[in-house]
Amino acid sequence: MRVAVLGGGHGCYAAAAELSENGHEVWFWRRDLEDFAPVIKSRTIRVRDFKGSRDVAIAHPTSSLAEAVTSTEAIVIPLPALAHGGLAVATAPYWRDGQVVFLPPGTLGSILFAKQARDLGNSADVSFAETGTLPYLVRKHGPAEIVVSVYATRLPTGVFPSKNAEHAFSVLEQVYPAIERIDDALSGGLMNAGPIIHPPLIMMNAGPLEHFPAWDIHNEGTQPSIRAVTTALDNERIAVREALSYRAPHFPLADHYSKDGEEWMYGNAAHEKLTDSGDWRETIDLKTHRYMREDTALGLSMIVSIGRWAGQPTPVGSGLLAIASAIVGEDLYARGRTLENLGLAGLDRAAMKDFLHNGY
Repeated sequence: MRVAVLGGGHGCYAAAAELSENGHEVWFWRRDLEDFAPVIKSRTIRVRDFKGSRDVAIAHPTSSLAEAVTSTEAIVIPLPALAHGGLAVATAPYWRDGQVVFLPPGTLGSILFAKQARDLGNSADVSFAETGTLPYLVRKHGPAEIVVSVYATRLPTGVFPSKNAEHAFSVLEQVYPAIERIDDALSGGLMNAGPIIHPPLIMMNAGPLEHFPAWDIHNEGTQPSIRAVTTALDNERIAVREALSYRAPHFPLADHYSKDGEEWMYGNAAHEKLTDSGDWRETIDLKTHRYMREDTALGLSMIVSIGRWAGQPTPVGSGLLAIASAIVGEDLYARGRTLENLGLAGLDRAAMKDFLHNGY
């Protein structure tokens, strides 16, 4: 299949390599040409994972966003939600009927991309899908080299508008066989694991993060008291899902930490593989890091917002968001990926169901 991968993050490089290695014809676009030059020159990405080390050929590294989008049937955007706004505007003119766009994870980016296309006058019938996590635990080790610690084994995915689900899944399942079909994009947004894992880890590890030059929040930073908060926060997410009549499996985060529980998105023992890699011992600036600016400011505000709309309290989520706002000196909810900011908070449940099914 002809697939575009958009962006220059860790997951973008992993997607371009894995999809190329799986036989797809990949157009790989990145905005930063200076950092992208090694890939454009060699037309390869060096991959190190459980299979060993190898160079993976990339068919079409390109500096043209228009070329990448218009040449392909499926478009994969494994970028932080922080990048969605600008990219949704940049891609809006190029969408055409039948294309399928995959946002792993989404944070309701599926709705944002569709809204921008509509607002900018593109009425093409495009399907936007989102899932609960990046398909890879991956870090770059050079300008054209990545190390993949874990590949996702289950990707619960919702489509917007859901009336296009059959077509969208028929395309996406060729690209990511790990995809599992769920109700709609709102259900997909409420599968997002980042806003559950990272806000407690960074705020409850604030002391060592600001004291030591580097700290592994997933290793020595994941202690029983922090896990208790993470579990309580995840229970709030699941309660919001249940309040909206979304059915199990809800992919509780506890399964990520269990070696013998229900298989989570990254399979069993993924947490141990992550900590064993050492790639997550890093410097985290609490005011600027994506765990604050993406997972907390956008992702946690999304969950709290949906809870408010559904009448389901989220006291742990709201408390963490208030603490985060105090740390950065901003009202993160006011600027978040909320139903209010997406223009959807005024819908009642029947209107929301219709919107999720039919789109704009």
